[in-house]
Amino acid sequence: MNPPSRPLLRIAILECDTGLPKALAKYKRYGAISSALLKSGAEAAGLRDGDVEIGIWDVVNEVRVFPKLEDVDGVFLTGSKFDSFADIPWTNKLVDYIKEILAQDRVRLVGVCFGHQIIGRAMGAKVGRNESQGWEVSVTDVDLTAEGKKLFDGKDTLVSSILSPLGIRLHLGCSIFTTMEAVLSEGVWDQSIYQMHKDIVFDYPPFPTVQPLGSTARCKVQGMFVPRRILTVQGHPEFTEEILVEILEVRHEQGVFGDEIYEEAMGRVGRGHDGLMVGRKFVEFLMER
Repeated sequence: MNPPSRPLLRIAILECDTGLPKALAKYKRYGAISSALLKSGAEAAGLRDGDVEIGIWDVVNEVRVFPKLEDVDGVFLTGSKFDSFADIPWTNKLVDYIKEILAQDRVRLVGVCFGHQIIGRAMGAKVGRNESQGWEVSVTDVDLTAEGKKLFDGKDTLVSSILSPLGIRLHLGCSIFTTMEAVLSEGVWDQSIYQMHKDIVFDYPPFPTVQPLGSTARCKVQGMFVPRRILTVQGHPEFTEEILVEILEVRHEQGVFGDEIYEEAMGRVGRGHDGLMVGRKFVEFLMER
């Protein structure tokens, strides 16, 4: 009998938070939100059931338990309500583990929000509270760099959005197009993504070949890319409208968000966003050889 074939891609999700009640009722655990994104991204990338194996590792409560690098092809760091710059045992252990991954060149890293910041910290960047600009929340446009435009599809995203019978997002920024030719000549040079953060990576790390992917007025480092090694975004492509609404409502009730921030963010929460496309790019990045 032949041994079972190995999946084409083995991903370990490092679960860095516990989640809120409504989201947990649906997804059962916080890491499953990111797993859903990766599964949808794999399907969008043309992979079949069984091609991708995803495991979830609780790194908050099980501090000493991390996947063995020989057992995975990619490591995905989730977002978190905790501070990426905290000097506490579980975050310090997490940073050490990421440094271990950075010291080799086979296993790749993907990070969102807190995960993006932890990877930046492990690479030597300053991370901390963005006191001068404050919170960045809800669906937000990100200005992409040349590398960001190349990585996140550019015109191809626009074309597929127009042709999709499912109404997949078509984001035109401030431009108004009346013909297909005008749309194709302009292209999509920005990205909309859910945001929920006050902490940031302040500057790009002193790491070989790291490439900026985008920026916003509140956050200069919206993504980092090292070909065949690292891909991060500050936003939350894994979030859905209902997940974001629950977070906004809870933080408003807690007094974290005042009425003005809450109402303005709720006004944008239903806008279209590029989460699925980013999820597909995560999978394609992890698969690329």
